[in-house]
Amino acid sequence: MISNMNSELVIALVGNPNCGKTSTFNELTGSKQHVGNWPGVTVEKKVGKLNFEGRNVTVVDLPGIYSLGAYSEDEVVACNYILKDKPDVVVNIIDATNIERNLYLTMQLLETGAKVILVLNMMDEANSKNIRIDTMNLSKLLDIPVIEAIATKGEGVKDIIKEALKINESGKASSYKIQYGKDIEKEVHILKEATYKASTALGYPTEWTAIKLLENDAYVNKGLQQRDDYKTISSSLEKSIERLTAVIGYEPDAFLIDKRYEAISGFINKCVKREEVRNESTSDKIDKIITNKWLGIPIFAAIMFFMYQVSITFGNEFLGGILDQGFGAVGAWLATTLSNIGAPELLTSFLTDGIIGGVGAVLVFFPMILTMYFLIALLEDSGYMARAAYVMDRLMNAVGLHGKTAVSLIIGGGCNVAGIMSTRTLESKKDRMIAILINPFVSCPARLAVYGVFVGAFFADEKLGVFNLGGIIIFLLYVLGIVVAILLGKFLSDKVFKGEESYFVMELPPYRIPTAKGLLIHMWEKSESFLKKAGTVILTVVIVVWVLSNLPLGVQAGSVDSILGVIGSFIAPVFTLAGFGNWQSAVALITGFAAKEAVVGTLGTIYGVTGEGASLTAAIQQAFTPLSALSFMIMTLLYVPCVATIVAVRKETNSKKWAWIVVAYTTIIGWVLAVLVYQLGKLLGFN
Repeated sequence: MISNMNSELVIALVGNPNCGKTSTFNELTGSKQHVGNWPGVTVEKKVGKLNFEGRNVTVVDLPGIYSLGAYSEDEVVACNYILKDKPDVVVNIIDATNIERNLYLTMQLLETGAKVILVLNMMDEANSKNIRIDTMNLSKLLDIPVIEAIATKGEGVKDIIKEALKINESGKASSYKIQYGKDIEKEVHILKEATYKASTALGYPTEWTAIKLLENDAYVNKGLQQRDDYKTISSSLEKSIERLTAVIGYEPDAFLIDKRYEAISGFINKCVKREEVRNESTSDKIDKIITNKWLGIPIFAAIMFFMYQVSITFGNEFLGGILDQGFGAVGAWLATTLSNIGAPELLTSFLTDGIIGGVGAVLVFFPMILTMYFLIALLEDSGYMARAAYVMDRLMNAVGLHGKTAVSLIIGGGCNVAGIMSTRTLESKKDRMIAILINPFVSCPARLAVYGVFVGAFFADEKLGVFNLGGIIIFLLYVLGIVVAILLGKFLSDKVFKGEESYFVMELPPYRIPTAKGLLIHMWEKSESFLKKAGTVILTVVIVVWVLSNLPLGVQAGSVDSILGVIGSFIAPVFTLAGFGNWQSAVALITGFAAKEAVVGTLGTIYGVTGEGASLTAAIQQAFTPLSALSFMIMTLLYVPCVATIVAVRKETNSKKWAWIVVAYTTIIGWVLAVLVYQLGKLLGFN
């Protein structure tokens, strides 16, 4: 079959985690990419565009997976896309330093009948480890193009597109087949006939379906169960398994896996030579310190501490201060201009106090968010974050939690929704539920905007030795969130959920020097959602807040007699014991349910309308004390997460009940700790 040369070429990138797939994707697409979710699931979907020699190319970055077993949501997404959406070419990125393990996925991809290109990435690292790969022979044996690449340097990336165009034009898929033996092939033929109609209707290749059934693949079985002829298929499958078990001596699923690895061993023997490396690698030397039993957690804590110090001093105080002055100047200029042209006072108030005062108060913290995400990207791309998860695994195990819970908590530090989504890799329902329910306590960048306001108002110029006190406070808030999450996880593990203990296996990638391009792309990917919120959710919130603060008509704008003031006054007494029993704070916490950044936008709008102080900082200094500010930050950290997080909980647990329970216990825990901190602070004389 010859493809239409004028049509768009669709390429799917697939590979194991840490194989360099994301670096390849970024190198191919640059900034011309967008991130969303696959329909019906919370797995992240990345799609990028490029034009190569006049041909439009779409690149789809599939989730990192180890196999097409469809045990996790990641694998389901990858499997469905390859089999049902049928991309023109599947590019299998593999880590050349771990070729034997990575080739298992390659074997499964070839069984789907897809047009596959094999990319041996990280060839520089393979060479440094004296691993020599005969790519020409490997290409001949597998009957697919094999490309050597170093994605971080852009080497071999253009060859991927060239080969993709060539293989798509020829329409040729690999002719290679694993030799499972005549007994397996006989049963595969029987099952192909039994499942022909069903597999065709589902969009699956018949031979692939037959092999998957013999592997006892739960996902394929589930799909076939919806068919009217499933009883016939099931009966045929049972007989095939019985016959094979009698001949082989054990279950055919294990036999199929053994045969794949046997084939891979053959390729390795013919195409790969390893020379003994006697010197210890740099990664191993670093890991002796970074992952040390006693030093690992203190080093992780020190790195997080440094990250918050830099985010506050450089991102918030320096860059944020410049932006704050800019918004102040724009607001003053706009107020003067509108006054000179005789604009209605209400319009002036709406634009200066509502829009600039509200949205501007949030955007001031964008440099701090950018700084933090840049540092997070640096840690991720260098390979340290995998070590952080490994180190935290020991702490998780000590309190009876699964090691991968640490991974979801670390990811939750970037966004609680992403942290909750990451729990899909946990196979045990118990572990997954616990990880979901404790993730909302992890401090995310949205809360960082709230901390920035209060730290800037009370602790910006304070030092504890050489360190910025504001940075220390934010770091301690982060630690508090983790501690509360772990303690709740321990309670849930012991008292609520019961199940088998599971094990944590994680591959530690070698340390790498991040590329500037990769860092900037990762930083922007994560930070742009902050801007989108400011332009949509936050803008909507501040408009509603401004309107309610000016109604009913005739009352003083932003006064306690306004609708907003009445709502806030009704709720405010609940927070009196926590030290911030004013109606403005109560309203801000309510709008924070939409998005935590809205807390800042609401306060900026309210205090702008009331004319209290020359700036939001000055207004907060009048309304709070350092102790009540600390109490308010603790409440913001722990109380009900944003609505997007609650929706993620609802979707991942498939339960409205658990979503409401999260709303309840996060708010109660937040209020109790805020009250405790404030009341203890008063007793100790800190007020």
